[in-house]
Amino acid sequence: MERRLILAIFLSFLILFLYQLLFIKPHNPVPKPLEQSSVAQKASPAAEKAKPKETQPVNPTPEPGTAVKGELVTAEKEENVTIETPLYIAVWSNRGGILKSWKLKHQLEKLPDKKNPEPELLDLVPDSAQKTGLFPFSLKLDDQALTDKANQALYQIKTDRLTLEDGQSGRLLFEYSDGKSVIIRKEFDFNGKDYSFALKIKVEIGGKEVDPLILWGPGIGTISPEEIKQKFSASRGAAFLTGGKVIRIQEKNIRPENEATHYAYLTWAGYEENYFAALFILDPLKSQAFAYRIDLAEPQNGNQPGTVRYYYLAFSHPSEAYLGPKEYDRLSAYGHQAKKIINFGFFGGVAEVLLLATKFIHKFFPNWGVAIILMTLVIKILFFPLTYSSTKSMAKMQELQPKIKALRAKYKKAKQDMEQRRQMNEELMRLYKEHGINPASGCLPLLIQLPVFWGFFRMLVVAVEFRHSPFVFWIKDLSVKDPYYVTPILMGVTQYISQKMTPSSADPAQQKMMLLMPFIFTIFFMNFQAGLVLYWLTNNVLQIAQQAIMNRMMARKREKDGKRRKK
Repeated sequence: MERRLILAIFLSFLILFLYQLLFIKPHNPVPKPLEQSSVAQKASPAAEKAKPKETQPVNPTPEPGTAVKGELVTAEKEENVTIETPLYIAVWSNRGGILKSWKLKHQLEKLPDKKNPEPELLDLVPDSAQKTGLFPFSLKLDDQALTDKANQALYQIKTDRLTLEDGQSGRLLFEYSDGKSVIIRKEFDFNGKDYSFALKIKVEIGGKEVDPLILWGPGIGTISPEEIKQKFSASRGAAFLTGGKVIRIQEKNIRPENEATHYAYLTWAGYEENYFAALFILDPLKSQAFAYRIDLAEPQNGNQPGTVRYYYLAFSHPSEAYLGPKEYDRLSAYGHQAKKIINFGFFGGVAEVLLLATKFIHKFFPNWGVAIILMTLVIKILFFPLTYSSTKSMAKMQELQPKIKALRAKYKKAKQDMEQRRQMNEELMRLYKEHGINPASGCLPLLIQLPVFWGFFRMLVVAVEFRHSPFVFWIKDLSVKDPYYVTPILMGVTQYISQKMTPSSADPAQQKMMLLMPFIFTIFFMNFQAGLVLYWLTNNVLQIAQQAIMNRMMARKREKDGKRRKK
């Protein structure tokens, strides 16, 4: 049983290692040469830059538009509109009525360093949108000519800036009509307290209202080379909530438009990465959504053209949008089952409880590393009865080893002879019963703790609270690996000490083999997040202290039992 448990733990770590190595791919891999038979789609012209008007301190709500058929409604030049709230700064363009920038005030692109001392806000609108010419909130219609007109038209606007404080709201209205058959109206209602906003998009062609597809992309944010190296931060793709179940598609599995799978009856559709999401609340009875990619031929450092992939989310009938971090509390309060965009994994319930408990501790100790340490201590205390029971059982099993070996020697042919195997097992069970030992009691408590480890692992992978959160000294970010590998090495050393202190019923050869496990675990943990390594290191240190206490308790018990026998 002990060997099976050790194998189970080893396989768990192996799965984690292989998962990050094989299944989480970095964004925008090295382009592949184009095949002669492939035809790359051409990009639309990029939007021209224009000087914004002078900003206005007052932010009135524009009056509803009055565009009617036969009346030309357009602007003379391209203009930018800035929306600023306590949480973000957004820049919209009246060319196409699209979003050019959505910078989060409380999230940095990367931590400042000597090369880049100035902090740069994280922008959820990718830089690559300039290459495709398709920015977020571009439209997609059945007719390509109408699509180009909708996305290149100069929409009429009635404000150039909205500055909203908490509790305030404001509207941004784009209107366009070619004076013939096309009327388009894009209406966005913002608030100063959240990352969400209401939207309503209406398109009329020849007096008949049509259902356009709205686009988000390409991808989300501009992932830095540093984040690409941290493979846990590179998980990106589309997500759809239908019937209470989330369907996720990683970027590597997103197909061209003509091969894309369409989804209906959706509560929401979104494009996500580990820590941030562009989430769109849809009408379940009318909407559809799908993710697709555009392949473009682009020169690569003077070499022959290569294929570069750009990923988009297309959806219809949206009523609201949320563009921001995957903050558990905020998404829970937002409703629409939005918190399901956080991918807590198989043991999601455990991960959620651990996150809530860690956040509670953080209120009193405002350092996420300290919160992880204290949370580990709480878990250790809760599991102490089970661990003590397991250690006692293993100690008894260790004492019984001479008798167990004698039984196995008595039934040498048990592996080949079924009858001998049955007899040996019966005698083993009698032996366990005489000494009050349950063979499973040594393994079961440790197996119960595996979901907690997996839950902690997933929490540290996806919780945005740990992104760019420092601990002490050289650990500036708990969501990425220890840059100097100090904590993984300490983790390996403490695991070796803990293993040497723990009673074992394994034979000497197996014990020697098991001494290699700390070294193997150290290699696995080298590239894991510093927060996860800190959890496991703390767990090892507490295990050493706990084992010392338990060994002393068992030694006293043996001493008392020995005195009783003498009497």
